[in-house]
Amino acid sequence: MSTTEPTMSTEMTHMRREIEEVPQAVARLLDGSGAVLTEAGRGIRERDPQFVVTVARGSSDHAATFMKYAVELTAGLAVASVGPSIASIYGRKLRLAGSACLAISQSGKSPDIVAMAETARAGGALTVAITNTADSPLARASDYAIDILAGPERSVAATKTFINSAVAGLALMAHATGDDALLAALARLPEHFGKAIACDWMSVLSETIEKQKSLFILGRGPSAAMANEAALKFKETCGMHAEAYSAAEVMHGPLALVGPDFPVLALAARDA
Repeated sequence: MSTTEPTMSTEMTHMRREIEEVPQAVARLLDGSGAVLTEAGRGIRERDPQFVVTVARGSSDHAATFMKYAVELTAGLAVASVGPSIASIYGRKLRLAGSACLAISQSGKSPDIVAMAETARAGGALTVAITNTADSPLARASDYAIDILAGPERSVAATKTFINSAVAGLALMAHATGDDALLAALARLPEHFGKAIACDWMSVLSETIEKQKSLFILGRGPSAAMANEAALKFKETCGMHAEAYSAAEVMHGPLALVGPDFPVLALAARDA
């Protein structure tokens, strides 16, 4: 068992390089997949779904959770996550007539995600694949396939594919609802991402977190989805026991673990 303390490095890793590619990746998505986003949005608008289901795992599921809040807050549609095992392990069918299904997978090849997308389509859902692999089983199993155009991702820890998946979901919703203000805001995202990447996050975080073995990350609404993804990143890259909680729920049990100097990272969005 390794006893190495977690450390924060400024080395130019694959992950860091791919983070710096985010502004270009988002611009490429909005430009290169604009036509299919428009078409899929129109398809959803014409179907007029009564509810939305999402199918994803890992980082893709965190992007789906972000989309859940975005859809519920702006479109007023209930969104639920469907466990892929319902189709792949248990072989059950779901009655999804009158719904839209968003299936997210970077590779587009995960057998259980593909199986659930096929089951959703057979159950009456309008299916949309969000993937970084245009010619994939998931894309072929769906009514619409959105290529997020993030480019190759060599880091095991997803960065630009996670962000582009979330942005693709926002763009899809904007086209489905005819939200011109959201589309305009999305067009400005590459610039904002560039400014965020240029910020000095290391000096603030390293002093508080570098020598710690545990961490809580808190958020509400869309920020709760980002908290989940951030916790996964700390586990993957720092070997740190990081847990994400809703800021509304952390008082109910988890707070008992917090003592002096226990680090808590709060994602305090202005609308939460």
